[in-house]
Amino acid sequence: AAGVKKYEQESKVQVDVKMPSNGTTEEQNQILENLSSQGYDSIAVSAIAPTDQVPVLNRVAQKSNLITFDSDAPKSNRLLYIGTNNYEAGKALGAQIVKLLPSGGKMAVFVGTLSADNAAQRLKGIEDAIAGKKIEIVDKREDNTDRAKARSNVEDIINAHSDLNLVAGLWSYNGPAIASAIEALGKKGKVLAAVFDEEEGTLNAIKSGVIAVTVVQKPFQFGYQSSKWMHELATKGDAAKQAIPSSKVIDTG
Repeated sequence: AAGVKKYEQESKVQVDVKMPSNGTTEEQNQILENLSSQGYDSIAVSAIAPTDQVPVLNRVAQKSNLITFDSDAPKSNRLLYIGTNNYEAGKALGAQIVKLLPSGGKMAVFVGTLSADNAAQRLKGIEDAIAGKKIEIVDKREDNTDRAKARSNVEDIINAHSDLNLVAGLWSYNGPAIASAIEALGKKGKVLAAVFDEEEGTLNAIKSGVIAVTVVQKPFQFGYQSSKWMHELATKGDAAKQAIPSSKVIDTG
């Protein structure tokens, strides 16, 4: 949102930010349909369920310049994806997990939904990085963006696996949820944590030694670059489309 605001100030265009209150695919689809019918020149979306949403996204793409950020929908008619290469981000976290568990061990993974492109790619990166290192993923749990469930999932798995060495959180709020669960169970130092993003709860848990490592994206650039490209696609038309990289991806690092 801060990146969007900065571009608005620089360019004097209006970019509206819509955040689904409950994080469901249905709610996001409704917002997309509404925006499409309201005649927006360009729309950027972080797709919650990229494959399932292709029909909706393609309807939007018929009326507006559609791009994706953060979570891509590569099978849709979107013009461009702006965001992290989530597979590479997963590999980066996986490399840190290998360092944390030099003798191997057991780990569990937590996320809102594994159907989201960013979650699936991050997990694949982790799996490839730990392959052949005697590290086993014993469980994967989804919470559907329910913060209370995000924490209770971690508590349940730690209690169910007395020999668990590490927990990994794939979405931003999973970090603070993991930290709360580890502290509540008195497992600081006994169960390690490796997560994504830089929520305040995550950074505080790194300071206190509850979380060992986080891999951080550049969400400011998601907002800024998305706004810039939406504006250029709306005003420059074909010239802007020709400037899109052949990969149709802009990696923000």
